[in-house]
Amino acid sequence: MTRLFNDPAAFADEMLDGFVAAHAHRVRPVPGGVVTNAGRAPESVAVVVGGGSGHYPAFAGLVGPGLADGAVIGNVFASPSARQVAAVALAAEHGGGVLLSYGNYAGDCLNFDAAQDELRAAGIAVETVRVTDDIFSAPGDERDKRRGIAGDLVVFKVAGAAAAEGRSLTEVAALARHANERTRTMGVAFSGCTLPGAAEPLFSVPSGRMAIGLGIHGEPGLEETRLPTADELASLLVDCLLAERPAGAGNRAAVLLNGLGSVKHEELFIVYGQISRLLAQVGITVVAPEVGELCTSFDMAGVSLTMTWLDEDLERLWLAPADSAAFHRGSIVAAPAAPAVHSVRSSAPEYAPADTASQEAAATLAEVFAAIEATVDAHAEQLGHIDAVAGDGDHGIGMQRGARAAAAAARQAHGRGAGAGTLLAAAGDAWAERAGGTSGALWGIALRRIGQVVGDTGRPGPDVTARALRSARDGICAAGGAELGDKTMVDALIPLDEAFAAAVRDGATTTDAWAAAATAAEQAAADTCNLLPRKGRARPHAERSLGTPDAGAVSLSLIARTVHSVLSSRKVSTP
Repeated sequence: MTRLFNDPAAFADEMLDGFVAAHAHRVRPVPGGVVTNAGRAPESVAVVVGGGSGHYPAFAGLVGPGLADGAVIGNVFASPSARQVAAVALAAEHGGGVLLSYGNYAGDCLNFDAAQDELRAAGIAVETVRVTDDIFSAPGDERDKRRGIAGDLVVFKVAGAAAAEGRSLTEVAALARHANERTRTMGVAFSGCTLPGAAEPLFSVPSGRMAIGLGIHGEPGLEETRLPTADELASLLVDCLLAERPAGAGNRAAVLLNGLGSVKHEELFIVYGQISRLLAQVGITVVAPEVGELCTSFDMAGVSLTMTWLDEDLERLWLAPADSAAFHRGSIVAAPAAPAVHSVRSSAPEYAPADTASQEAAATLAEVFAAIEATVDAHAEQLGHIDAVAGDGDHGIGMQRGARAAAAAARQAHGRGAGAGTLLAAAGDAWAERAGGTSGALWGIALRRIGQVVGDTGRPGPDVTARALRSARDGICAAGGAELGDKTMVDALIPLDEAFAAAVRDGATTTDAWAAAATAAEQAAADTCNLLPRKGRARPHAERSLGTPDAGAVSLSLIARTVHSVLSSRKVSTP
């Protein structure tokens, strides 16, 4: 289990502070993560990688010459926010454009894509490569749905080496995609991992058994078998990856045997010895193998095997020099330091003028956000347990970080005289940035959309609030791509929106409409226990979630009831 921490919600921030203190000669902190201290050739491509915390040395440990120029660091097992991604990319970019590369998870895709759009709008050339190496997370004909796990390292290394050669952004992206297409990984686990502050692991494996096809975010395995010997495990790993050998692949491969957190190096070496022999027997030459902790999952007892089938370009780039906190190869000759072309934008908030009625509505909203913070704090552990049934168990922590940040932003905005629309936008930005992940991005979208409709003039009545909720619903559905029945927050959001709108059409006040909406959301959230997930990290473990509601739908229903409770106590008509 994770034993050493202070506030679990601050774990990722404090970890990053310590990493920078230990490696100040290699990296410097920027909002959202770290960038390299090394000099970089002007007009070269900046490779920016990232994802959630809990996987060291991914991602911060891979920043340095010949590898990544920057790493975006999200909360524990949660993607970084779009603002974090954009901030790190701006700090890392030095004239040649930016390659964004990360594992293929819903939250990462949502937030990195939003940052990509923002960067392109600012005139910066950006390309994206998503890593999809996990062979057990989707069939071979659906590789675009596969997760990115330890194969990240190979893709990042190829991209970093190509950038160091002076290749163009188009060429760097093409080589990184080629590396991803040639990379396959499978993992096994003997026990689950435990998030900071949690009393129990996210999943368990019976004594004497082994889970096959696990994820690096605490997602349980897809199959289970008896605990093998080291040689039997080596045979299983090799046989599964050879069966996935890409068409046209040669007989040379980069091989990574990765410890997921608590398997010791001595054990890994025993397994690798047999892997080496098995590959030699089928005529495969291993090129610069790596054995150790390369992409972890806190304290999970498990291993993964990665194979990348090399051609001439990929082998040269895999063998090229690199130097980071956690990965070293050859000798690096640093380029002369060059100033960044772009600077990180200011995060100082600007508040638009508002009339007295809107400022009074903002006062109520500040109270609402304070109550939401208290509600989420009280239910964070419950939400984490629900999420852990088929997902990664981080929903409670993510919601807690988001609600706390939103409440603080709302207090600040109200204190400075902001109107309702501006306060909602500030709260949405803060929620998205601090929570990260899919839910953080979607709550940010919802609050910003509500704020746009509400505006900073007048006290919004029932009709305006109904239009604002519909805008939030449309924004969430468009960004996340979820529909009714997918077992997501949308299964509670759509009934909430429709119940509110129906109540308003019948002449209800805002407070009474919220009562109807909260009741509809609560019933819909409870009903998700009968659904199978078709989106997100729970999708590969769909059957496990039967009988358990969706965590995002439950948290939405809790917040809807909280909004109604505050409005009832104040007996006012506001959103």
